[in-house]
Amino acid sequence: MRTVVFDLDGTLADTSGDLIAAANYCFRDMGLGNVLSPQTDAGIALRGGRRMLNEGLTRCNRMDSSIVETYYPVLLDAYGTSIAEKTFFYPGALEAIEELKALGYGVGICTNKPESLADRLLRELGVRDVFGALVGADTLPVCKPDPEPLFETVRRLGGEPKMTVLIGDSDTDRNTARAAGVPSILVTFGPSGEDMASLAPEALLSDFAKLADLVQNLIGRNT
Repeated sequence: MRTVVFDLDGTLADTSGDLIAAANYCFRDMGLGNVLSPQTDAGIALRGGRRMLNEGLTRCNRMDSSIVETYYPVLLDAYGTSIAEKTFFYPGALEAIEELKALGYGVGICTNKPESLADRLLRELGVRDVFGALVGADTLPVCKPDPEPLFETVRRLGGEPKMTVLIGDSDTDRNTARAAGVPSILVTFGPSGEDMASLAPEALLSDFAKLADLVQNLIGRNT
């Protein structure tokens, strides 16, 4: 079976609002106030919790790796309690997934978000059952850009890596696909969209309505 594997944050959904709220909770606890802005820091948020803490502390001239490690679990706890208040799927994402499934593709998620948080987010959004497999940052001993989480996602879908395409929004996803020897499609509608062409993926995606055609061109049809 041919499979389509998605990154989550910044690819299927804009999770930056809830991530920034969790980071600012930490910064307020440090006495720094709200350091990150939802209007200008979405790209940083979608790179993960540690990246947000590093960026905020650097801005405040307080950068210390031990503070980052101390507050990282605090950030995850805060995020987990309000994980879907500001998060939304990009227009057409869920419709594109249903189209792919109707065409016989296996559809899963491979994310560098901790698996339990990714699972909770999808359940709170009411779409966990839409995806046949979910592999997170801590599902295996390694995470993207190591190709093994992608391979594991494909295995859980009952697919073959050589008939897989990875949809993402970052150099991490591009490098994962390259290491796995599979094509990648990078979305251009996220905060870092203008940088995606420079990563030379096999295709760029500006509109989810075009995804099924791109997938079929890259890995073929199931029927």
